[in-house]
Amino acid sequence: GLFGEGIVESLIHAWEHLLLQPKSRGENGNCEKYGKVIPASAVIFGMAVECAEIRRHHRVGTKNVAGISLPTNVKFQSPACSSVDTEETVEPYTTEKMSRVPGGYLALTECFEIMRVDFNNLQELKSLATKKPGKIGIPVIKEGILDAVVVWFVLQLDDEHSLSTSPNEETCWEQAVYPVHDLADYRIKRGDHVMMEVSCQDCYLRIQNISVFGPECELDTGKNFTKNKDLLTLGSEAELCSALANLQTSKPDSVEHTCVLESTEIALLNNSVYHEGFKMAMKKVLSSLTPEKLCQAMDTQCQNEMSCGSEESNSQEIVPEPFYVLDVSEGFSILPIIAGTLGQVKPYSSVEKDQHRITLDLISEANHFPKETLEFWLRHVEDESSVLQRPKSDKLWSIIILDVIEPSGLIQQEIMEKAAISRCLLQSGGKIFPQYVLMFGLLVESQTLVEENAVQGTERTLGLNIAPFINQFQVPIRVFLDLSSLPCIPLSKPVELLRLDLMTPYLNTSNREVKVHICKSGQVTAIPFWYHMYLDDEIRLDTSGEASHWKQAAVVLENPIQVEMGEELVLSVQHHKSSVSITVKQ
Repeated sequence: GLFGEGIVESLIHAWEHLLLQPKSRGENGNCEKYGKVIPASAVIFGMAVECAEIRRHHRVGTKNVAGISLPTNVKFQSPACSSVDTEETVEPYTTEKMSRVPGGYLALTECFEIMRVDFNNLQELKSLATKKPGKIGIPVIKEGILDAVVVWFVLQLDDEHSLSTSPNEETCWEQAVYPVHDLADYRIKRGDHVMMEVSCQDCYLRIQNISVFGPECELDTGKNFTKNKDLLTLGSEAELCSALANLQTSKPDSVEHTCVLESTEIALLNNSVYHEGFKMAMKKVLSSLTPEKLCQAMDTQCQNEMSCGSEESNSQEIVPEPFYVLDVSEGFSILPIIAGTLGQVKPYSSVEKDQHRITLDLISEANHFPKETLEFWLRHVEDESSVLQRPKSDKLWSIIILDVIEPSGLIQQEIMEKAAISRCLLQSGGKIFPQYVLMFGLLVESQTLVEENAVQGTERTLGLNIAPFINQFQVPIRVFLDLSSLPCIPLSKPVELLRLDLMTPYLNTSNREVKVHICKSGQVTAIPFWYHMYLDDEIRLDTSGEASHWKQAAVVLENPIQVEMGEELVLSVQHHKSSVSITVKQ
């Protein structure tokens, strides 16, 4: 995003207090008399793209989740889309290494220039934050779904040398991604124009009010690219089209509630396999417990008859106790509402944020739930640490849903301790979800992981011996990986590394040796791993699946191991207090 980390304010301060006067244009003379900033200037570029991976993390693309209707008056947004409205100073974009984004991307426009900035011009730096937003209109060259505007920059270090952070370059920079939201129709075609406003509010590059107008709104595209250093401008006819488009999409009747979710929470809401799996598994558990509930209700009736006489009891209906379901997933979850559709169920949600509670109430209302059906569990317990306790002093839970895997790809801290407490709080026949988890891994050769994990040699650092100092801070496990797009060569097939059983702990082992058959010769540099979460023996969720909101992780070996096809490598897998270590036995 170029202007991150307060660079504009820092440079203004430097020019005012630290640097010698800048050299005037055309002036010759000894450079020691003048102040200079390196890099001297930058050009910011952009491109509109279609990218399913960005879409599923920033837009809720479904109106129905496992039978639950999402109301039209709730607007879900990711932090990248909503930072304009918040008081906090948040970067108004997210970042992606577009060359490695799972599923790739499609360019819908040519690459276009957004702005130029001269770091050696104090007045220009000062005017950045105060300049009115400029409008840019870009012709569409390819039909597709408008998901984001991707931004990068070229740093001009001096008159001769430059660095580019373009998606096509081999660079350590990611690109800035501005997800598109609030359009009536995201599909665009050749002849359309994508219009946006560009500003440097809060000294961050902001790209806002992205809209689309068709060929019927005539536009002099010659106006798009001006030689002037000011932002590119559009004719007033484009603004008129934009205003008309906005008029068509506004709904005066409904009061809209905005719910800001993390991008992983939006991806989870878009994951139909996850929600359908939980719905099916909960249904199976509850139907297996139903006869037991009816027996309890009959027993209660018999006791009433004995104590009150048969005449009174005839007028009493059998009202079985509800099933109590507790969801202690991290973050936003609609599983309690799904549970509430499965019969006589009293679901409890453990969401913390008020806006998430309001959203769940609105979803309940839209699905005609009685107001008192869904309860927020944290209102009933003293603090978050005591979340695992009985629903009532004389009742137990039928289902407890635990979050076992973090979105980063690691096992949640203290999950086995939470499972041990949960087992004590279940009624007979009750279940913890997931019931067990299998951890899988494979051996790979990945130069990318090696280079991103530690400084290699002295050649890259111009002969300076930097590596021993920086590498003291390296960590053995890389998280938030996308295994599907990681540049690597698999040297083995996936193998089961570990079983975590939340319902039957005696099946767990703390130490295990796993033999891995080598199916391709090469150098083992890393062991990526992921999980299969079993809600029961038939229903399985895969954290490496296409629709998964989880990422994967990998153990990066300190020293690569040369292997030949047909050999076996033995891995030692140790599990202690939710942390797993994987080492190669030599």
